[in-house]
Amino acid sequence: MPTVLVLNSGSSSLKYQLVDPGSGTALAGGIVERIGEDTGRVRHETRGQEVVRERPVADHGTALRLVLELFEEAGPSLREAGIVAVGHRVVHGGTSFSAPVVVDDDVVAAVRALIPLAPLHNPANVTGIEVARELLDVPHVAVFDTAFFADLPPAAATYAIDAKTAAEHGVRRYGFHGTSHQFVSSAVAIHPAVTAKLAAEGRDPRTLRQVVLHLGNGASASAVLGGRAVETSMGLTPLEGLVMGTRSGDVDPGIVFHLLRSGGLTVDDVDTLLNKRSGLLGLGGVNDMRELTRLVAAGDDAARLALDVYLHRLRKYVGAYAAVLGGIDVLTFTAGVGENAAVVRAGAVDGLGFLGLAVDPARNAARSREARVISPGPDAADTADTARPRPGAAAPALVMVVPTNEELAIARQTIALTG
Repeated sequence: MPTVLVLNSGSSSLKYQLVDPGSGTALAGGIVERIGEDTGRVRHETRGQEVVRERPVADHGTALRLVLELFEEAGPSLREAGIVAVGHRVVHGGTSFSAPVVVDDDVVAAVRALIPLAPLHNPANVTGIEVARELLDVPHVAVFDTAFFADLPPAAATYAIDAKTAAEHGVRRYGFHGTSHQFVSSAVAIHPAVTAKLAAEGRDPRTLRQVVLHLGNGASASAVLGGRAVETSMGLTPLEGLVMGTRSGDVDPGIVFHLLRSGGLTVDDVDTLLNKRSGLLGLGGVNDMRELTRLVAAGDDAARLALDVYLHRLRKYVGAYAAVLGGIDVLTFTAGVGENAAVVRAGAVDGLGFLGLAVDPARNAARSREARVISPGPDAADTADTARPRPGAAAPALVMVVPTNEELAIARQTIALTG
């Protein structure tokens, strides 16, 4: 079977995975870290084994050459694995790219031209593409984080600022984590519990109303109607929206002006504050949800407030998106926090019984790598008061956990485009 090498180039890292798009299996993968520093580190995993090397990695070209050496040394050999293409994750496609594209010189130039919209991400994406094209003589495909949200309704994509200024500077809602939101919402749409619900209600699948919460160190929400994204929480940049590990999410823009005028901060200071020193880290002192919940359990007041703010923002967005969709059929949690933090899932749904949302405690606490329903059902013990929506509440919706797999999504889009 043909395989695809998926590359995700960061400013000082290179993540990679060799994927069989047909079976969905990852044959190998790893990460090169601390590129450009005195000592780099590469971790290569295959066949249940891990190879770790520490050595200077001067640049992304050196990093990719090291990765290719490890494929030959530790396996699987790329030649024997039948690699037919390379799929690249690109963070920002602007208005230029609404779907994956086969990379040529014009595409590279267009991605480079978008650097002002994503100065932290697109430069590394361009470098990764250029290096990979030199070293791997197969088709290369760029898959954009913003593509799933490229056709948001104008009312959702447009900021209420001077239209001429917005047009001149490319200011609109682009959205991010689109590859994950598309992968997860597509998986939800064909899940047996969802198709059974629609059939029982005599509903067309094109009416399926989903809210997807991608909760990792970065976090975003989307509203998806019949497979099309109609809203998302991240905007011009990945800073807007939900509370995240180190990012603030929504703030009054006037805070920026206040800090510049009265706080003596520079533009770079405010950028660092909102992107790297805010969110859970800024409020609770840690950006790892596992550590935060441990501190909450130990009675730490700052951590408690951080978690409360985080959950409040989640509930607020779920309610708003239910209004955008005209109701909600499925609420889905995904990514590192969404898939593993039962306390976050329970807290996000708490009080939303009026939307038909509830979690079954036993189902929510169970751990699994499979897509699953965690809301109460006929075969679930109905032990929580929130599982019994009060009279006049909406018909029960499904609450699900669906593991995301952005690498597989990129591989499948790559193979579909290259044939």
